[in-house]
Amino acid sequence: MKSMQNKTIARDGEHVSPWQVNLAEAPPANAAGTGKLYDCIIVGAGITGISAGLMLQKSGRRVLIIDAHNAGFGTTGGTSAHINTFADTTYKEAEDAFGEEGAKLFAGAVNAGFDIIRENIKTYNIECDFEEKQGYLYAEDDEQVKQLDDLYEGTVKMGVQVHYTENLPIPIPFKRALMFDGQAQFHPMKYLHGILQAYLSAGGSLIENTKIDKIDTSEGIHTAMSGDQSFRANHIIYATHTPPGINLFSFRCAPYRSYVIAVKLKGDAYPDALIYDMQDPYHYFRTHEIQGQKLLLIGGNDHKTGHADPEKAFADLGKYAREHFSVSAIKYKWSSQYYVPVDGLPYVGQIPFYAEGIYCATGYNGNGMMLGSISAQILCSLVTGKKHPYAELLSSTRIKPIDGFTEFVKENADVAYHFVADRLSVHETDSLKRLKPGTGKVVKFDGKTVAAYRDENGEIHALHAVCTHAACIVNWNAEERSWDCPCHGARYGTDGSVLNGPAEKNLPKIEFEG
Repeated sequence: MKSMQNKTIARDGEHVSPWQVNLAEAPPANAAGTGKLYDCIIVGAGITGISAGLMLQKSGRRVLIIDAHNAGFGTTGGTSAHINTFADTTYKEAEDAFGEEGAKLFAGAVNAGFDIIRENIKTYNIECDFEEKQGYLYAEDDEQVKQLDDLYEGTVKMGVQVHYTENLPIPIPFKRALMFDGQAQFHPMKYLHGILQAYLSAGGSLIENTKIDKIDTSEGIHTAMSGDQSFRANHIIYATHTPPGINLFSFRCAPYRSYVIAVKLKGDAYPDALIYDMQDPYHYFRTHEIQGQKLLLIGGNDHKTGHADPEKAFADLGKYAREHFSVSAIKYKWSSQYYVPVDGLPYVGQIPFYAEGIYCATGYNGNGMMLGSISAQILCSLVTGKKHPYAELLSSTRIKPIDGFTEFVKENADVAYHFVADRLSVHETDSLKRLKPGTGKVVKFDGKTVAAYRDENGEIHALHAVCTHAACIVNWNAEERSWDCPCHGARYGTDGSVLNGPAEKNLPKIEFEG
């Protein structure tokens, strides 16, 4: 693809990631007819949705992908783009929850997702800065050393290549470190556009800027509706990070924000590897050349969506970077969302209590590139009626009452707490004149709980502050200029429009003067 200067692809945050800028034009969408009966409609044009669409279209099915915004608008456009043979859920943790055979299958799924990306790049000749690298994981204290040793034993047991090393390619003191061969990195939006081009070339259809409001099912045919438009299919896939509405996954997956900065260093001491520490939350590092300039990507400071202070998260990340590296300038900063499943593994397949043939994939933790790719393949097998070796392990209908129960209780107690406490913490005000341009605040005004934002021109944008998903009170995210729900991760723009998460309806506007 030819690069196009100053072309920026929209994403679900105020901050721009390096993957959004100076991209070639996205492949033009093929016409989609509302009267057609598709084999499958995929809602969501991220790595899961487009990967599944490509697989299905190549298998001879007629596929329509619909996105409320544009391809890569969600987490795919904000990932740190690490491709690994290991995952945030360690193989030891997977073995404790699912047994040795389950852990081996999980390791197989992670590596199969890696292989799908690599094969797509080769098959479709996608130029996306793909490079294989060594990966390092290091411990800084005795407790972390014990955790690292457990991780090593569990990883070796699964047949994944890893060994101890005395060297670390960054200037940070450590007590023990592991090295993983055959890790990789890439430019996620270049890759996404590459597989999208392959999907469209195979005859697939794409509609952007079209939000699916609801799905009706009659006589085995699903009708996806957006305003006065309707689209029919035999199967529906929600590739929307988490399926919309209140469903089982609202209680089995917890939303998290992760933060990344891309810094220019003084000199050329950029590490040529993927590197991770074992702090909680952990940090990660890698180098990428953006528009001819090397940048060090440093990520971490993850926290539950709508809970901690995003401004502090970025400030702490910048401070951490300057403590350990000779930083010349911070060129980019951005955040992104992911969902942590209660038992550690993704949920892929039929959505419980929905009509037969409506599927989803969610709960990738921080490993969406690999797990989104293998989930796409599992979803494809469900649509085509074929068996898949990882479908049962990652089944969306699995029940793990013992292994996931503690996390299940903790997460839902947290939701209940915020449902009550956030209402008590909102104070009545008779004036919003002190609200500075570019800032927002939740207040009580004339008996209403109001999410008020003053734009740079001084105009107040007032919204009902009650999340349309499960009626929790939203919080102001000063970094991304969004209203974030602390319960299930729904996020809204300053105009009330849904950015991501399970909410189906916008925050209603309030006519307000002052």
